[in-house]
Amino acid sequence: MLPLNENLSTMTLSGIRRFTSLAAQTPGCISLALGEPDFPTPEPIQAAAKAALEENLTHYAPNRGLPELCREISRYETGLGYDCTPNQVIVTAGATEALYVALMGVVNPGDEVIVPTPAYPLYRSILTAAGAVMVSMPTREDGFQLTKERLSACITEKTRAILLNSPNNPTGAVYTRESLEAVASLVSGKPIWVVWDGVYNQLSEGTVPELAPFRDLREQLLLCRSFSKPYAMTGWRLGYLMGPEQAMERLLLLHAALVAAMPTFLQKAAVTALHTDVSDMVESYTRRRAYVCQRLDEMGLSYPKPEGAFYIYPEIASFGLSDEEFCTRLIQEAGVALVPGSCFEDKGHVRLSCCCSQSALETGLDRLEAFLKAL
Repeated sequence: MLPLNENLSTMTLSGIRRFTSLAAQTPGCISLALGEPDFPTPEPIQAAAKAALEENLTHYAPNRGLPELCREISRYETGLGYDCTPNQVIVTAGATEALYVALMGVVNPGDEVIVPTPAYPLYRSILTAAGAVMVSMPTREDGFQLTKERLSACITEKTRAILLNSPNNPTGAVYTRESLEAVASLVSGKPIWVVWDGVYNQLSEGTVPELAPFRDLREQLLLCRSFSKPYAMTGWRLGYLMGPEQAMERLLLLHAALVAAMPTFLQKAAVTALHTDVSDMVESYTRRRAYVCQRLDEMGLSYPKPEGAFYIYPEIASFGLSDEEFCTRLIQEAGVALVPGSCFEDKGHVRLSCCCSQSALETGLDRLEAFLKAL
């Protein structure tokens, strides 16, 4: 084989997909692994896409995105405290591309990016492709929160960004105001970007503290969001990136080189999404999360209290198995799929997704309980 980019040699497929594939190959297996809403995309959003097709909105959109959608995103974010203009928005191919553009756009080979762990595996993949160095900052001993002491110990002259995710995947933890103050106190005014992965901001039991109140960070903040999780639009691949206007003009060039622009008729539907009430879905996730927590409590499993997203992260190290072995055997012997903590730069835990049907949760947890009793 002819030579390829050397950075690709250390990249691997997502561990999440690896275990969901194993589950799919196991007859009768119930997957509690993927973070994908089981709801259909709300009808008004689907109707908007159909109407856009009937209006023949099938040609190129501006690279940045439809002006109407950029205005609506600006309005939405201003309502959350991020007063911004449409020129500070880029509509992307989901939060995945938003994160890719943000990170590829601010780091050079050899630069360091601090990532609190456990963390979504995509982060390492992007940083590997960029030739950057991921500096893992464990948070378990700090209750999955951020501390000034631990963060300060990770910052070096090579640090170019800190990547934060709240509500967190896989723990469901929400960073407190104190955690965000620790970040602001250390990086405000320094040549360090803060990349904020806020894809689960609407999926929380309460208000999610954000970086909007920290005005001194505005020129260092790159915000990534997605339509996938809150609006059950995972297959639509729509998200956006927001940041300082001068930086966004440069990042727009990278986005344009990658995808040119997102499909026009899908963007029209995204405008409708921003005006769609999804409280019923959020309430359903909250009920399911409470049910799963109750069942895990009855099984004697410990876990950090989830305050957002739709994941729970129980500890399984006490059973004497690695998390990979635990999840493999759970699929093979009990017909239930979870994701090992090692997929998230952590060990001794597994991730359980609550965005499955109630019946799937009940059967899956029954099987998990029987599996634990047999160990």
